[in-house]
Amino acid sequence: MTLVVVDADVLGRARTGDETYVRNLLRELPAAAAGSPLRIAATTRHPELVPDGVEPLELRTSSRELRMGWTLPRLLRSVGAALVHTQYAIPLRCPCPAVVTIHDLSFERDASSMPAAERALFRRIVPRAARRAARVLTVSERSKRDLVDVYGLAPDRVEVTPNGVDPAFRPGDPVERGYVLSVGAIQPRKNQAAALGAATAAGLELRIVGPVKDRALAAELARGGARLEGYVPDERLAELYRGAVCLVQSSRFEGFGLPVLEAMASGTPVVTVPDEALLEVVGDAAVVVREADLAEGIARAVADRERLAGAGLERARAFSWRAAAERTVRVYREVLGL
Repeated sequence: MTLVVVDADVLGRARTGDETYVRNLLRELPAAAAGSPLRIAATTRHPELVPDGVEPLELRTSSRELRMGWTLPRLLRSVGAALVHTQYAIPLRCPCPAVVTIHDLSFERDASSMPAAERALFRRIVPRAARRAARVLTVSERSKRDLVDVYGLAPDRVEVTPNGVDPAFRPGDPVERGYVLSVGAIQPRKNQAAALGAATAAGLELRIVGPVKDRALAAELARGGARLEGYVPDERLAELYRGAVCLVQSSRFEGFGLPVLEAMASGTPVVTVPDEALLEVVGDAAVVVREADLAEGIARAVADRERLAGAGLERARAFSWRAAAERTVRVYREVLGL
């Protein structure tokens, strides 16, 4: 069997989209690889979180730099990996071909996407990974265009594997009702202040789900009346989607926009700004308005809830983690010549 190692260091670390991607991909990869000569393993600090059918390879280090520069390459050599699949960065002196997933280039396109030091780090390591990897995976056509335009990658080196929907997100009876929901890490790029202004104008409470990356912004949102839920498990997030009047996604830049897909799969109307990646996901199944018109968008979502819920459910069916895993396995086999 040919060993493919997926870097799953994000498991159990409350890393929102990156963790969701790895967790769901690992769950579907064994079935997608069935009948092929591939054997799937995952490096992680939490082997108990690795799903059945994937071999856990426990790997703990004191820093990400040490991990990518020394311990991960050493492990790949020791287990005889034929291919490694990572996110954003690839190991130094990698002993095997690498496939890298780059979800978006917000750090290249939007100066407010992350703190300056972190942004400088990403602008150093991600171009290197993109150019040295055997293939690059990304989650939207928007991100593929950015990878081609910003890094000069050949289009045929970039494969789009859209995200899917975790089974936790489905229609059901809500525990609570009557609030607007915003989902995403609290940081300027997610622009929750605009969602708060719109919810307040509509006379509704805003609840925000996501880890705090900007404490000053979080304090400002709380003072403005937003209820900060923090990072929550999928079961709680699913309850919050089902009880929301609508999801408001007011981001300034997205590579995909998992919350709009999760909301649609939950039967919750979506109000979004016309970000390129968000439009790819919602199609005609959401209320799309300019940032200045978000309050009007909420009113439209309330008035047209039944139609939007049905359209969202239908749209969400077009996205699946099984399809993402099957496309990913196809790339593994192409790189390995299998």
